[in-house]
Amino acid sequence: MSQFRLVSARFWLLTLLILTAATFRLVPHPANFSPVGALALFGGACFADRRLGLAVPLAAMFLSDLGIEVLYRLELTTTWGIHSGMAVVYGCFVVIGILGWWLRDRRQFIPVVCASLAGSLLFFAVTNFAVWTWGVIYPVTWEGLVNCYVAAIPFFGGTLAGDLVCAAVLFGGLALLENSFPRLREPAATAA
Repeated sequence: MSQFRLVSARFWLLTLLILTAATFRLVPHPANFSPVGALALFGGACFADRRLGLAVPLAAMFLSDLGIEVLYRLELTTTWGIHSGMAVVYGCFVVIGILGWWLRDRRQFIPVVCASLAGSLLFFAVTNFAVWTWGVIYPVTWEGLVNCYVAAIPFFGGTLAGDLVCAAVLFGGLALLENSFPRLREPAATAA
């Protein structure tokens, strides 16, 4: 029974950290500076159950997208939350969460920074490629592809900064809480 409480306390802590970070998408922030990649990476790295490590951040992302959509419809923001490119964004989110699985036993500074950088680059490469393939903004030519990526470069800084800062807060915050409250640490795996 105590192990259930331990797992439950850790689950709720991780969920609360992810939901709290996701709510920051609803407040004004610099372009592309958001916790999106960090949420996925953190979930994948920290939940004992890998499925929950993907599902909880996805649910938080979806709830924040719904919140952004409400703000858009109330004309409180110019950004919409529900859009045609969501499948690509959520697909990147899942891949970044899977990248978090690699961090499970490597939650130190350098691996977290490297994984955050990889997630930011993946998101940049995939989402901008998708924008180009739709052919709405850029022609589906080599020149159109180059123009698409070049136009996106200024936004990459915000994505990278958001991922790095939010990853530092999430991973660092969890480490501080685990050090202060050892009960919150992930239970050691038992040998079979």
